[in-house]
Amino acid sequence: MSSDEARTGKTERRERPVIAIDGPAGAGKSTLAAHLARRFGFLNLETGAMYRAVALKAIEGDVSFDDEAALMELAQYTRLALEPQAEGNRVLLDGIDVSRRVREADVTEAASKVSVHPALRAWMVGQQRKMGERGGVVMEGRDIGTAVFPDAEVKIFLDAAPEVRGSRRYRQRAPGGYATPPRIWVRGSRRYRQRAPEQAKITETAVLTEIRQRDERDRNRAESPLRPAEDAVVLDSTAMTLEEVLAAAEGIVRAHVEAGKLH
Repeated sequence: MSSDEARTGKTERRERPVIAIDGPAGAGKSTLAAHLARRFGFLNLETGAMYRAVALKAIEGDVSFDDEAALMELAQYTRLALEPQAEGNRVLLDGIDVSRRVREADVTEAASKVSVHPALRAWMVGQQRKMGERGGVVMEGRDIGTAVFPDAEVKIFLDAAPEVRGSRRYRQRAPGGYATPPRIWVRGSRRYRQRAPEQAKITETAVLTEIRQRDERDRNRAESPLRPAEDAVVLDSTAMTLEEVLAAAEGIVRAHVEAGKLH
């Protein structure tokens, strides 16, 4: 890849198109990406899971989320892989399946903190471009259309009011009203064990506060702040049902297909 390709994300070797889906936390990007991948026969690469995997490794290694140098050293010796499955991506961290662990609340929160570091984001962009350089993928995240693949054939910025996103995330996180107890990795055993038996009550107000804090970090970070690409289609799902969102996104992709921009 040339220096210009590395800067723009464009590569002559791309055989199939890239669909980029960006947006804030809780907007429904993962659900939309998985649907479009199935609908159009593409692979679904969830880049947020990659940040969660690095955050998990930082938790396991007791590395401060604020120490960029230490996080970069950690990243250099990290092997990440996403294996698309029918039910979602299988996330491999140094060869270990951590698919369930990276979805837990402590890792999600940690990921939002480690992802603000410019050096780590630059490293991650390189990893993501390698995964999608040949195209035929739906990639979702927060800077896919602006930093990872600014030449993506389709760009969708999925948004919703914070209150709506907070309510969605609350229903996802606490169907029974309680948070799942955090786990820690037991080094050498390759098994999980519970850190503590207690469960913390989750409130919708607390989840909304977390969403707003995440928005603040994402929109104001120095490297690749969260924003729609200039040529992205902004899809506000605040007053839309899931079915309406999926149909609207399909229409956006189909319009490009019919215009001959996708193959």
